Amino acid sequence: MNLGMSSARCSRPSRWSVLVLACFAACHTAAAQTPGPMQPPSLRQPQAPTQSQQNQPQQRAPIRVSVEVVNTPVVVHDAKGALVLDLERNDFRIYDNGLEQPIEAFDAGGAPLSLVIVAESSSRVEALLPVIRRTGIMFTQSILGENGEAAVIGYNDTITKLTDFTKDYEVVEHTLSDLKEGTSGARLYDSLSQAVRLLRDRPADRRRVIVALAEASDTGSEEKLGDVMREAQTASITIYSVGLSSTMAQMRGPQRGAPVPTITPPGTFGQPAPPGTVQTPSNEAARAGSVDLLGAVIWAIQHATDPIRQNSLELTATATGGLYQAPVRDQSIDNSLDKISGELHGQYVLSYHPAGTEPGYHEIKVTVRRAGTTVRARPGYYGGAP
Repeated sequence: MNLGMSSARCSRPSRWSVLVLACFAACHTAAAQTPGPMQPPSLRQPQAPTQSQQNQPQQRAPIRVSVEVVNTPVVVHDAKGALVLDLERNDFRIYDNGLEQPIEAFDAGGAPLSLVIVAESSSRVEALLPVIRRTGIMFTQSILGENGEAAVIGYNDTITKLTDFTKDYEVVEHTLSDLKEGTSGARLYDSLSQAVRLLRDRPADRRRVIVALAEASDTGSEEKLGDVMREAQTASITIYSVGLSSTMAQMRGPQRGAPVPTITPPGTFGQPAPPGTVQTPSNEAARAGSVDLLGAVIWAIQHATDPIRQNSLELTATATGGLYQAPVRDQSIDNSLDKISGELHGQYVLSYHPAGTEPGYHEIKVTVRRAGTTVRARPGYYGGAP
């Protein structure tokens, strides 16, 4: 009997148990209805949009294009071809896509150089290697100046960074004097691309320059010449070159600045013939002096996957505002480097923030308020994403 009473008591919930369960249910309901502490936005769960929000057109954030300061090295010659070294900021005018820009910084050949020397060591220029090995002192004593730094790249079938940037001029001289002959390949574009990559990380207050001692030919490169020119322009790099050659025809070529390549693909003409004349390659070549170099550079870059039949070293000089020279004799390589040295130390650098910049290629034009002068600067740059 007592056992039955105990079983009954265990099977029925007690009054206290019912009361506890009721309180728990009430607290749970209150907690569900009462908002808790606010969470920071980063911890909140995303909420699905309502039907009305889904029907509204989506608004995209405006695309903003950020353009860094544009640095433009400029070389000015008088009517006799001598460098003009006494110009001031007010003597220059600079235009970006036809709009004059205020010159925010001006330097007359004083900014330190960051230089990459690209030297071909192919067996095809074996006879010229002794001359190349002796150029180290020209770079250190004439070109680099007091605060310069240099890196050296050698190339043939392979590309080797012989020394990273250093201010130890003995290291630069020894590196070039110890240049070893390689195989018969010549990966010029890949070596220039590596030089661009080295330079684009240098401080912005240094002038970025490549000097190539190379043939104007390429074998086996993965990089395209147009891509190299684009990257060099974007990083404000000026390319100078001394053209080497294994053929007497090119060795006898005169020293010259970069010529005007054809604007359109070979076999086509980019502008109508004068009235009463028939277009031929010869008379179009005679008219080339009036053709804007910018068009040639843009065409070469836009068709970077196509074979570029012009002299590649001349094209890179044109695209970056540098100078190409073809030595007449082996001994004139030193003279070519001496001329490059004079230009670098007589160079003006103009800097500005372009106003109203849009993505794409921008033409740069520099003029000087002095009669009888000629001006050479890089033809343009890329604003925003390529």
